[in-house]
Amino acid sequence: MPVRIRIPSALRRFTSNNAYFEAPAGSVRDILRHLLHAHPELKPHLLDANGQLRNFVNIYVNENDIRSLQGEATHAKEGDEVLVVPAIAGGAGPLLRMQTAASTELSRDELVRYSRHLLIPEVGVEGQKRLKQSSALIIGAGGLGSPLAQYLAAAGVGRIGIVDFDTIDLSNLQRQTLYTTDQVGQSKAEMAQRRLEAMNPNVRVEVHRERLTSANALELVKRYDVVVDGTDNFPTRYLVNDACVLAGKPNVYASIYRFEGQVSVFWAAKGPCYRCLYPTPPPPGLVPSCAEGGVLGVLPGIVGSLQANEALKVLLRIGEPLIGRLLLFDALDANFVTVKLRKNPDCVVCGPKPTVTTLIDYEDFCGLGSSATDEFLVAPQEVKHRLERHEDFVLLDVREPFEYELAHIPGSRLVPMNEVPKRLGELDPAKETIVHCHHGGRAMQVAGFLRSKGFQRVRVMDGGIAAWSEDIDPSTPTY
Repeated sequence: MPVRIRIPSALRRFTSNNAYFEAPAGSVRDILRHLLHAHPELKPHLLDANGQLRNFVNIYVNENDIRSLQGEATHAKEGDEVLVVPAIAGGAGPLLRMQTAASTELSRDELVRYSRHLLIPEVGVEGQKRLKQSSALIIGAGGLGSPLAQYLAAAGVGRIGIVDFDTIDLSNLQRQTLYTTDQVGQSKAEMAQRRLEAMNPNVRVEVHRERLTSANALELVKRYDVVVDGTDNFPTRYLVNDACVLAGKPNVYASIYRFEGQVSVFWAAKGPCYRCLYPTPPPPGLVPSCAEGGVLGVLPGIVGSLQANEALKVLLRIGEPLIGRLLLFDALDANFVTVKLRKNPDCVVCGPKPTVTTLIDYEDFCGLGSSATDEFLVAPQEVKHRLERHEDFVLLDVREPFEYELAHIPGSRLVPMNEVPKRLGELDPAKETIVHCHHGGRAMQVAGFLRSKGFQRVRVMDGGIAAWSEDIDPSTPTY
């Protein structure tokens, strides 16, 4: 197995636009000699007049800078990757003067607006015209949707659809950079449209202020070239995947949680789909959403930008989209890892013998349908009436203490989820217990745990304290 040299995009014009070059194992000096022999035009960009590596060019063997090793004498063994990392000048510069006769389809304003794109050989005028004629459907205008929508609009994707039925909440503003404080309570989709069209009047933004369902998903997906999934729940993820497979559309996927993110491109015609990676969803409540577990505010900006990058690559037909690969990002370690995915020959939706040929009930598939949860759930209205009647039951709040300080239901008892196992002796298995949290994910986990420990009379308040605030007591703060 040879050593693989990764060529940065700034230098690929000297390697016939090849991103990689393979050379025999050996010292970095010998590996560079092989590279420059094959691509001599690279030489003045890597070496000075004395044949020494230029001081603005860094070389890494895997993740290690050769300057911290043995310099050009550093040995790279078979299977290692050598990265060439030159300095790149970004930021503002003088406006590009262009010949407008090159294209009658891009206005003078567009030629100036997209001038940095037009300088890139992989994009150029033809690529920009392709973007102008392209369309993207963004599912969810929240944390991921904010950077996604802004970068696709700024890039000149001609038609952008936004599916979101939610309104802006104060707690969104920590990460959802499309919105401002004075817009709290307004429609996310409509405020996103206003912002994007102000950013780039050449782009048409279509608002779909509705919940994505099995009844409307397929028709919506068919109207766009690429679908970008910015959702935060499993039923919608499986719905988006299946609709994209049935419509033959690429699905640019991402997910985030606390400090970690995932990105991939699921395109059944070219590789695996989401069901190939995750054939079945986790049990309800096992994997908390960002609303339950939290998320570092900058993380959706990073991951959503990576999603936008993948969507643009698909639309421009350039580079290597993350088809058959899953990119993992850890913000705490600033670490990126890419793993390979395989197409599942037994996949129920994209396999050779699919059993899912129409959109199904995804709430039920994910264990959230009425048949799966009726025995667990109790409506906030019923909890209110039972509190007013002073009935003998425990209303168990399993959120964190800071959440309890922000908002709590009078008469509830706080035992944070992580403390339930060691404080089990404080609870009476013979007494009815109604568990609640923020939205319901943690409460479902705790209820399942309590039942496994012999608590037979355990239920969950549907929708958590968020539903209590919306349906029962609007004075209860939301977050």
